[in-house]
Amino acid sequence: MLKVIARRAFGLAIVLAIVGAMVFFLTRLAPGDPAALMLGDQASAEDIAKLRETYGLDRPVLVQFGLWLKEVFSGNLGHSIFLQRPVTQALAERAEPTFFLAVFSLLIAACIGIPAGIASAVWRGRMADQAISGFAMLAANIPSFWLGLIFIQIFSVRLGLFPVAGYGSPDAGLLERLRHLLLPASVLGIVNSALITRFTRASMLDVLDADFVRTARAKGLPERKVILRHAFGNALVPIVTVLGLTLALLIGGAIVTETVFGLPGIGNLVVSAVLRRDYPVIQGALLVVAAIYVLINLAIDVLYTLIDPRVRM
Repeated sequence: MLKVIARRAFGLAIVLAIVGAMVFFLTRLAPGDPAALMLGDQASAEDIAKLRETYGLDRPVLVQFGLWLKEVFSGNLGHSIFLQRPVTQALAERAEPTFFLAVFSLLIAACIGIPAGIASAVWRGRMADQAISGFAMLAANIPSFWLGLIFIQIFSVRLGLFPVAGYGSPDAGLLERLRHLLLPASVLGIVNSALITRFTRASMLDVLDADFVRTARAKGLPERKVILRHAFGNALVPIVTVLGLTLALLIGGAIVTETVFGLPGIGNLVVSAVLRRDYPVIQGALLVVAAIYVLINLAIDVLYTLIDPRVRM
């Protein structure tokens, strides 16, 4: 078991190295000069050149890459050009809204997708199955920003039930934070529940016709126990996979939703950094998101062995 985890961790480290290199060089290919953007249109060429020298932007790209790798291996993601603070500090300040939004959205998506997928598989071919499949197809094709604007118009502007945007005052409590997150989390939860519904349905259909399910029914076990314990328990591996991937996607892909709802999360920070060509923030944020991806994948592999002992074999 430990050898398998070690091999997986080594492979994930290679993935992170490749992602880090791609992120570094691709940011340098984007048009725009951070020094010129920071100083404005009235800055002279001498002032721009001096600022570029201060942040090492005048050095060859390979030299900059080597210096950045040295900082990363020492646990430092660099220093933001515009925020004038370490990138790790900037990410830590923005991590809370993104983390809670991702977890809250995943809970909503799972609460919608898993029961809907089970019901769709149990009642396959019936009207309920067609209705659930139609809802999943609709949810998968709805743009999150459009649904977010609709929710704001209905629940915030007309009904006044939730805040239009923001994350509350700096001293707001947990309940106030959750109140601000409910609408964006509902948007992401509904959109991402489609994939969970489809995977749950397909996984349940694979096991509902299995011999052990027929045996359980032949023994006279209640249908609820057959479905939830025997069928659903054996269908969990692909469902856990899609839940883990959905969480990773929510952490790294909630940029549009954070922008629509004005949440001060990592997504908003990355958008601002891209517009300002703040290379250290872009590189650090994308590297952290990639690390979260690979760690979630590693955690999913470990969970397989707990859910299904046959995977351990």
